[in-house]
Amino acid sequence: MAAYETLICDEPRPGVARIVINRPQVMNAYNWRMCEELQDAIAAYRDNDAQRALILTGAGGRAFCTGGDLSGGNPEHSRKVAEQPMGHGREMRDGMQAVVLALRRLDKPSVAMVQGYAVAGGLALALGCDLRIAGASAKLGDTSGKAGLLPDEGGAWLFPHAMGLDRALKMSWLAEIYDAATARDLGLVTEVVADDALEARTLDLCEALAAKAPLAVRLVKMMMGKALETPLESSMADVQMAVMITNPSADVREGVADVREKRAPKFEGR
Repeated sequence: MAAYETLICDEPRPGVARIVINRPQVMNAYNWRMCEELQDAIAAYRDNDAQRALILTGAGGRAFCTGGDLSGGNPEHSRKVAEQPMGHGREMRDGMQAVVLALRRLDKPSVAMVQGYAVAGGLALALGCDLRIAGASAKLGDTSGKAGLLPDEGGAWLFPHAMGLDRALKMSWLAEIYDAATARDLGLVTEVVADDALEARTLDLCEALAAKAPLAVRLVKMMMGKALETPLESSMADVQMAVMITNPSADVREGVADVREKRAPKFEGR
């Protein structure tokens, strides 16, 4: 495991990777270093076939991530960005936008474990994951408008895709924050559990995902993600190609044997 300044990375269960945003003193707001380290940690998970599910969460209990760090802790970096042609756009492109894209491009599962606040860029970061499990006291929304900022980390696309255009506009225009149950009803959260059950539920879910056939898990994610933006007939053609990978695989033979013999399968991703 690499040593990071802003992250803690470990493997809490077999096959499960965990990235913990470790800036609780600023409610896990992101800075340039954190964006760089998140890209590196996500790539390490992507390239490790032994890790089959990822948990992304925040340290300290008060926040998952509250968006960009506005505390002014690195004035030199801010000055350099302001002086560069198109500096702010490049900073966003190579920073948190690159992090969100890295998550969305993964062909393995990622799960955001949300406790406390996930707002503005922090909400975009959570929506970059495939699933979001939230504690009952979590708060989610878009506060960027309070400072005259934009949902620029990916939220302008992710928010309306998750909750519909009208609701996304209302949330961003009015800088609304929702409780976990409301966020679930709006489509921002997959599941809400009691705060004291959040970690165990997320770990159990990711351990279950890690035990599934890796080829099928990856291809289901790729097919469904692509199907959202393609016609039914094109999606079915993609599936026809995909089954030529999965159906002859050792994992399918193992899975069929498991069903016939009533035993637990051992999938190896082959």
